[in-house]
Amino acid sequence: MRDSEDFITTVRHGHKAGRTTLVVHVLPDPTRDEEPAVGFVVSRAVGGAVVRNTVKRRLRHVLRDHELARLPRGSRVVIRALPAAGAATSTELGADLDLALRRAGAR
Repeated sequence: MRDSEDFITTVRHGHKAGRTTLVVHVLPDPTRDEEPAVGFVVSRAVGGAVVRNTVKRRLRHVLRDHELARLPRGSRVVIRALPAAGAATSTELGADLDLALRRAGAR
């Protein structure tokens, strides 16, 4: 996702599930017949530019291993990293992401 309106709509109206390192917002959109669209929000609270980019890269990599096919087609997903994500390992991020996606996507 790249459009700020998509981010705002997903965060305001989507189903939310939080963990210690991240919060996931999922908004099913039955009007779209596409693969789920994913966007990341990593603020300065997570760390400096190097840390933020590392967190984004780790989240993208971890997300490839997870099946987004479990989510309804056309869904929008926003993954917001919390400050604890800066010190988390890829394994911790993966576990938190998996659980949060299951919780938010199941609603």
